[in-house]
Amino acid sequence: MDFSSFNFHESLAESIESSGYKKATLIQEKAIPVIMDGKDIIASAQTGTGKTAAFLLPILHKLMSEEHTDSEVHALIMVPTRELAIQISSHLDGLTYFSSISSMAIYGGGDGGSFVREKQALSRGVDIVVATPGKLISHLNMGYVKMKELKYLILDEADRMLDMGFHDDIMKIISFLPAKRQTLMFSATMPPRILQLAKSILDEPVEVSVALSKPPESIKQQAYIVYDTHKIPVIQHILAEKEYKSVLIFCSKKQTVKQLAAQLQRMKYNAKDIQSDLDQSQREDVLLEFSSKRLPILIATDILSRGIHIDNIELVINYDVPSDGEDYVHRIGRTARAETKGAAITFVNNDDQHKFQRIEKLIGKIVEKVELPAALGKGPSYEASSSRNRGPKKDMPKPNGQKPRPQAPPAAPRAAGGLTIEKRVQ
Repeated sequence: MDFSSFNFHESLAESIESSGYKKATLIQEKAIPVIMDGKDIIASAQTGTGKTAAFLLPILHKLMSEEHTDSEVHALIMVPTRELAIQISSHLDGLTYFSSISSMAIYGGGDGGSFVREKQALSRGVDIVVATPGKLISHLNMGYVKMKELKYLILDEADRMLDMGFHDDIMKIISFLPAKRQTLMFSATMPPRILQLAKSILDEPVEVSVALSKPPESIKQQAYIVYDTHKIPVIQHILAEKEYKSVLIFCSKKQTVKQLAAQLQRMKYNAKDIQSDLDQSQREDVLLEFSSKRLPILIATDILSRGIHIDNIELVINYDVPSDGEDYVHRIGRTARAETKGAAITFVNNDDQHKFQRIEKLIGKIVEKVELPAALGKGPSYEASSSRNRGPKKDMPKPNGQKPRPQAPPAAPRAAGGLTIEKRVQ
């Protein structure tokens, strides 16, 4: 479906054309007409399918088409992370270029000057506010936020907000809003607690679901069965095979992110990390470098897995297996966004095998297991079993008849992190 089929406001249609949008994605085709009709919606779709435009476009059309005062907040978009707030705000800047619609991003980590600017916008009125719950409550508690005429409430990445413990904050913010409003809830997954939240804040919502919890087929998924000493050498091997312009590496712990970035930098790779120890300006600078392709390798924690919306990420590497299968879906969903192709590679050590098997069950697919480079020797055996005990491992016959691999890890390679590779990502 072409975007012209929605009959958007002239100013919005001009921005859409200038932004290079051609055809609507499936979630956009399903959600936009419902929102345009003024109905509440609870929508779920796999990451990278265009959820942001699915709610921004119809809300912008409504705001551009309706008469409203300039001294109030008319639409509130709540998001779990500052990165997502920044991304949506940037998206809004492009879509409102040919209109008078105003917007403001409100999130933690700023300085005193940013708080003053936020206070001025919230007290004088701004059409659209994109905010993280905690920072918005700081302003609401001071009594100057003008939301009596708010018409639209959007919860983006609602499942992530609940995972991060924002349920009470969400309900407190809603207590400040008019009862009569249109509420839109977008979530990548639909666990029971999301349905409970929807029941409490939505009015007879229309449910829209697109390919829930399944990574796009356009993502080539692979896994290496490794000892921890193999991980850096395998990264070198992967980066030597092809010159990547955009690689995103996920680690489950902040300390691992920092250590991996330092190791890759010592090996002369152009890599940086993004994690909570950086101040906001540093994080924004790193994201800008990565999105503009001046930084080819970014290492991050799971907080970025749903908060980054950058096109043309060629490769996602899971340095370790995430504890939550849904996080795996979101991590690898950073590549192959919309109609592009991409690759996702996961490192699975002995302790993570049971978690990875749960992920394979969740996505309904056995991920291809890739042999380690010959120079690294053998890795641990992979027990393709739905149940694994935590006691001493016993070598079991492999399904394909191969002999089980030895369990004793090889000596940790040292030079250049384990493998001498001359080619670097510049």
